[in-house]
Amino acid sequence: MKKQKFYILLVVLLVTGLLATACGTTATVEPVVEEEAVPTEEEAAPVEEEEVVEEPVIEPVTFQVFYPVAVDAPIAAILNGYIEDFQAEYPHITVEPVFSGGYGDVQTAIQTTIDGGGEPPALGVMLATALYDLINADYIAPLDGYIGSMEGGDAYVADFLPAFLANSYYDDQLWSIPFQRSAVVMYYNADMFADAGLELPTNGESWGEAAQALTVQEGDATNWGLQFPSGWPYWLFQPLAIGGGQNILEDDCTVVFDDPAVIGAVNFYIDLSAKYNAMPAGVQAVWATATTDFASGMTAMIVHSSGSLTGILAQSDFEVGVMALPGKEDGTYSSVPGGGNFYIMKGAPQEQQDAAWKFVEFISQPEYVADYSINTGYIANRASAYDSEAMLAYTAETPQALAARDALQYAGAELATQNLGQVRGIFHDYLQRAYNGEMSAADAMAAAQVEADAALVDFCP
Repeated sequence: MKKQKFYILLVVLLVTGLLATACGTTATVEPVVEEEAVPTEEEAAPVEEEEVVEEPVIEPVTFQVFYPVAVDAPIAAILNGYIEDFQAEYPHITVEPVFSGGYGDVQTAIQTTIDGGGEPPALGVMLATALYDLINADYIAPLDGYIGSMEGGDAYVADFLPAFLANSYYDDQLWSIPFQRSAVVMYYNADMFADAGLELPTNGESWGEAAQALTVQEGDATNWGLQFPSGWPYWLFQPLAIGGGQNILEDDCTVVFDDPAVIGAVNFYIDLSAKYNAMPAGVQAVWATATTDFASGMTAMIVHSSGSLTGILAQSDFEVGVMALPGKEDGTYSSVPGGGNFYIMKGAPQEQQDAAWKFVEFISQPEYVADYSINTGYIANRASAYDSEAMLAYTAETPQALAARDALQYAGAELATQNLGQVRGIFHDYLQRAYNGEMSAADAMAAAQVEADAALVDFCP
């Protein structure tokens, strides 16, 4: 019993202690402290208003380009198409083309404007050989600064065919960019040669004989074996001199009109009518009609510009052949480059000059060079143009285009001298006197040499 009471007392004491703990003791609760949020760099940075970047204002500019259209090709329509493409890429630039008859007309128009106190066009296409006259007159601006600012400028220049680039330099500066370039070639009616059982000529004598054999008299009309335009004689004559062993110049201060080989070339031209009866006698002012006569079958061969290729092919219903001119010795051939380059006029406002360079850079891209060659017959002036898909397809169908280009391997330098206008005029005068029988070839060339030397003396120390 005592033990039972003891256990009851123990239980009471335990319960009382527990109640005292629960009711008499206050539990301490630690407050939950949240960590302070650390701002990111973006949140810590002061909020700035978004800066509005204004596009630079490009001032509109308009410039003129003077361009010759003296060959049998739709030059104006083609160039206008390129201008549209250019203006789509450079909408702030307006190009105004002014088309003239020929290179001389363009140069005369520019010179007249400048001499009259007017503002010249920013850009013109003139003969590559006009370089020295244009520099001496202070009409044109060098282009080295533009090339230097181009990405790949050196590679751009190096891509032009060397025969065309040669006339672009003077005094270690680049003055022009080749574009509308050509070569003297001979076009021949391959069907006429085949029908007559004739081989292509390989020297001057076989050329004369072939032209003689292909000359046909029909009543009062004569279908000549050869037409050789000589109303603007120096350019088409030069291959005769080169093929005879001596070009008519040595450098920009030295001409050799009276060299025996040059005199021999003059006599060969005369012999083509006097000896072979293969072409009309004297000066032939048939530049504009020779291509039509050839395409219609009225003549078997013509000497002309490669720039007439497309027009001739379009008009002809026979196989057209193209080759360099046969030289004096067997297996030799000759040609000479020709055509015009882009020149930037020094007297135009600087913003127009800069816009003109943009246009030159644009239009001399390989794809445009190739397109221009395909549509005109002018020789593509950049090597890379021949690798374009369009040119590869074209030359596969039109191998004459490659024959025209390949004639350049036989080319000598085109006549380009100081005081070129006067020197060229002297040569033209006496060459035509010899052609017309007014003077012997030797006398005419001797007189031309004396007068040309006098015309150069003030320009060449």
